Amino acid sequence: MHTKPTIGILAAALCASVGAQAQAPVATPIVETQQGKVQGLEQDGVDAFLGLRYAAPPVGPLRFKPPRPVASWTGTWDATSMGAPCMQMYTPSGPNETDLTRTIQTIFPTYGEAKIDNEDCLFLNVWTPAADAQKRPVMVWFHGGGYAYGSGGWPVYAGRNLAAKGNVVVVTVNHRLNAFGYTYLGDKLGADFAESGNAGQLDLVAALEWVRDNIVAFGGDPANVTIFGESGGGSKVSHMLATPAADGLFTKAIIESGPGVTSGKKADAAKLANDLMAKLGVTTAEELQAVPADTLLEAARAVLPERGMSFGGPNFGPIVDGVVLESDPFLPAAPAQSKDVPVMIGYNKDEMTLFVASQPWFGRLDAAMLDGMATMMGPEAKATIDYLKKERPNESPTYIATSAMSWRFAQGSYIIADQIARAGGAPVYVYRLDWETPVAGGVLRTPHTLEMPFVFANVDTSRALVGEGEAPEKLEAMMSDAWIAFAKTGTPASPLIPDWPAYTLAERQVMIFDLEPEVVNDPEKGLRELAGAK
Repeated sequence: MHTKPTIGILAAALCASVGAQAQAPVATPIVETQQGKVQGLEQDGVDAFLGLRYAAPPVGPLRFKPPRPVASWTGTWDATSMGAPCMQMYTPSGPNETDLTRTIQTIFPTYGEAKIDNEDCLFLNVWTPAADAQKRPVMVWFHGGGYAYGSGGWPVYAGRNLAAKGNVVVVTVNHRLNAFGYTYLGDKLGADFAESGNAGQLDLVAALEWVRDNIVAFGGDPANVTIFGESGGGSKVSHMLATPAADGLFTKAIIESGPGVTSGKKADAAKLANDLMAKLGVTTAEELQAVPADTLLEAARAVLPERGMSFGGPNFGPIVDGVVLESDPFLPAAPAQSKDVPVMIGYNKDEMTLFVASQPWFGRLDAAMLDGMATMMGPEAKATIDYLKKERPNESPTYIATSAMSWRFAQGSYIIADQIARAGGAPVYVYRLDWETPVAGGVLRTPHTLEMPFVFANVDTSRALVGEGEAPEKLEAMMSDAWIAFAKTGTPASPLIPDWPAYTLAERQVMIFDLEPEVVNDPEKGLRELAGAK
């Protein structure tokens, strides 16, 4: 069993995080899982069971292998603090980093996690109104950070408020990332490593199997499970919809700002693995599995190509390997296995401002610089920028550039929605968040990640991103309502928003979330058609 802080220390930390008026945490009832007894902390009417192992430590001879069942234990597992995040391939933004970046890291704590990360990372967290026999809807969260960094322990993901508001069970998951979860060694080391390129995806499957087998003991319904995630987590959800091993483990899916239309290719992944082994100077599986985790992480960072302004090229992420994943998730069509799974998908209006606001050019572009940037980004980006310049003649060059960069989030979302609608079966619902955060003088507008405090009902602890006042609380009320309703029924209905129709190819209905939400048909028609969509 892993070492945990004392309950007294943890209680003090929890009280500080939720405010002086919060009830002091007390021990939960002991819950019996298939692996053994666990006990967490109850506070303000919600039981939290943190740092539960859902699979065996993927270390030593299990490195790069599919997850194995966790061994049973005697005694009671201390579920009062979170397990370690996976090794973090996070690169600080260096001299361009701003005070805003550091402030936002209070809710996305990548620096802190890089100090406590561990290859032994297969843990999940459960928040429930009560570990009883009620069988509540279950919402399983896959974290962002691409496939490079992040964890289910980020403060913005804390499930207490969502569980209490919706009478649902919330689960967040840690899994193998970057080279630890996505190094394809099948070509180099043989059939024993045929699944290594998608080991991180198989961890998520194992977490869902744990939910299937254990969540009823925590007051959840294993027959009503929604998977949801943002950014890289949205891509993980997209891939689960097309992963045969995940078939039947969830009933609904939500993809936020992370459409996973395609996957990496096996040949690229094999080359990246070869480069990694050459960098490490190893030739056998035994040697590779014996490399210290920190050394492996640094070598993996070193062999990745320099991307500049491009998002393409080989990377450590899921691949079409013909074993775990048989084809790209949504090309040439939506996955048949998920035809009966309702899906919600959407994006934020100005996704890329979060990533580029610290760049020297942000806010300083002129027309000539914008044209030069467009040429550097390639013909497709240039066509997008030219279109946006005509459509928004009064927009600044900086925001024309960020809108062009952000288009890929919307474009992928519409490809997935179109494919699901084309296939028939369960409905798909599409949203766009338009409300603009006032932080940093409003320069971020509607950035990547902005919806998460609203979805998790964590506005009060996410003011660094959403700002002060009642407007964020209004967004929180309507968006968390819609997400909870979707998890319960497969329809995102709320009295706080207009009727939200399912998306169709004929109308392309999209819910626009703002202080006055509305449904708009085909809001990105011009860009969609420019990209060749029909």
